[in-house]
Amino acid sequence: MNTTRTVYVPTPDGTALATDVCLPDGTRPVPSVLIRTPYGRDAHRAELRGWAAHGFAALAQDVRGRHGSPGEWHPYRGHETVDGAATVAWARAQEWSNGEVVAVGASYAAYCALVTALAARDTARDTAGEAARDPGPGADDLDRDGVPDAVIAAVPALGLAETAREPGGPERLWARAGWWAAHGDRRDSDPDALARALADDPRLLEHLPVARLAERLAEGLGRELPSWPGLWAGRGRGRLVALAPTARLPLLAVGGTRDPFAEDTVALWRGWGGPSRLLLGPWGHRLTADPAAPPRARVNLGVLYVRWARAALAGRLEPTRHGVIALGDSGRWRSAPGSTVTPDATPLDRPETECRWPFGSPTGLRLLHGAEFSADPDRPVRSDDLAVPADGDRADRCLLLSPPLPRPLDLAGAAVARINVTADTPSADWAVRLTALDPSGHADPLAFGIVRRTGPPGEAADITVPLGTLGRRLPAGTRLRAEIAGHHFPAHARNPHTGEDPVTATRLAPSRRTVDSRGSALHLPVVARRRYVEPAPEICR
Repeated sequence: MNTTRTVYVPTPDGTALATDVCLPDGTRPVPSVLIRTPYGRDAHRAELRGWAAHGFAALAQDVRGRHGSPGEWHPYRGHETVDGAATVAWARAQEWSNGEVVAVGASYAAYCALVTALAARDTARDTAGEAARDPGPGADDLDRDGVPDAVIAAVPALGLAETAREPGGPERLWARAGWWAAHGDRRDSDPDALARALADDPRLLEHLPVARLAERLAEGLGRELPSWPGLWAGRGRGRLVALAPTARLPLLAVGGTRDPFAEDTVALWRGWGGPSRLLLGPWGHRLTADPAAPPRARVNLGVLYVRWARAALAGRLEPTRHGVIALGDSGRWRSAPGSTVTPDATPLDRPETECRWPFGSPTGLRLLHGAEFSADPDRPVRSDDLAVPADGDRADRCLLLSPPLPRPLDLAGAAVARINVTADTPSADWAVRLTALDPSGHADPLAFGIVRRTGPPGEAADITVPLGTLGRRLPAGTRLRAEIAGHHFPAHARNPHTGEDPVTATRLAPSRRTVDSRGSALHLPVVARRRYVEPAPEICR
């Protein structure tokens, strides 16, 4: 039986990090798997035993300043690169190690794995003395002993800017408030902290300015959150994705089409310089499937990770880019758009067909109401309610509906909305929410995107709103409902429409909006011909 023991791994400045080690039976040297996490190493005990049962030495480490590890934790600005490199080098030097290390992690732990993997590719130093300037992910004095041989990065949260804001600008209020309430400025975690605070103060997230929300949140938490304002200070994003082409080691990027960071996962996979594989399933950020999903739609990620790690360490992966995407809960998978196409590939292997659904068309999206509407931040369209107004007397959104699908439709790839719009305010957010209505009228979220535009009031503009990467099978009879709104609260902070920064603004103003059907359309990645693959062989070839 595999047993777990706790050791303390030294780092260059003398800080010793709490690390659980689970070794397989036997005495021969084996490869190692390293998980560095701020969420508590104890939660990985079963995972460590699973890796050990398959012949890997498995390590789970509390990052500096969290749970069992001393020091101070500065999310995305601390010691992750240097501490990760020190732990990789330590693992390589142990008598039970054969010298091979796979860095594994999900969410923030995926960030830890990635910055360690990219350490030798960046010249910035990641030290405590430079933490305040948001140092790069690597240190120029690290040697190759501190860089892993392969990386598994699941639902990666790639940085402060990537997690705090959408690529198009709007602030992710609900998710960041929840994460900071649960993990920020403390050594341990309290996952239900925001839920309790909202139970006591249901209008908590309406507090203005957003930059001082932590002061009100502290009343419910009973503790301060001094790092909250700094969360919104950084706007530079894409640093790890920009470094990805320099990587030469294998990458398995795992994400979910319902995960808010799915596009970062796809971008990382597309840009990676070494052999890269993508597994994009019908999951959210927790990588869990719908409990009602049929058994055929479920994937044993643990077994798949082991199979991929063995192939990566053995050098059996093709030096190309391959990926698979699930068609919702159907149990069917397709090659991901962007996978390497070999010279002998058939047309069935090539990318999806983009299908255009024009606004104001009986065969596209018919306008129900709201060609003109009011986006009022005092009465924002809510992200947690899929119900829509029955009429347009006081329209707060533009509402469109398609006719029933005449036949089943498979969607796999990137979707966008291209809209011609006007706002009478200098700043306006444009949120597009796409919902699938089954023949009984049940609403199921399909896609979402939001962008911020600044410009002269009253000036018409053509705007592209990315809706993410879709992987769904829609049955015959499904209708597509599209909503175009000015807010998506509380998932996103309200745009005050005054031109002020939504993080510091205290004054709100309504905004009159117009959506011109001419030139506006929804573009969906329709799979023209059905050809399916099995996920494990595809990502391990």
